[in-house]
Amino acid sequence: MPNKNRRIVEFIRDEWLSQYTNNSQFARDHDIDEKMVRLIRDDSTYTISLTTLIKICDAKAISLQEFCTLAQV
Repeated sequence: MPNKNRRIVEFIRDEWLSQYTNNSQFARDHDIDEKMVRLIRDDSTYTISLTTLIKICDAKAISLQEFCTLAQV
């Protein structure tokens, strides 16, 4: 499971978060706390919650199934 979690976090970080220079803006755009953004960006042991993942997917207008396909998990 940890490998899948890392793939999820790294996908979000590399594909979506990397387009932002401002953690606060990503947090606002995706309806999550800025602390979560910092954890995604900087914490190599962060385990993303399902709630956070759902909020990010909702903001991107994709389903969890679509996300899993994109992230290859």
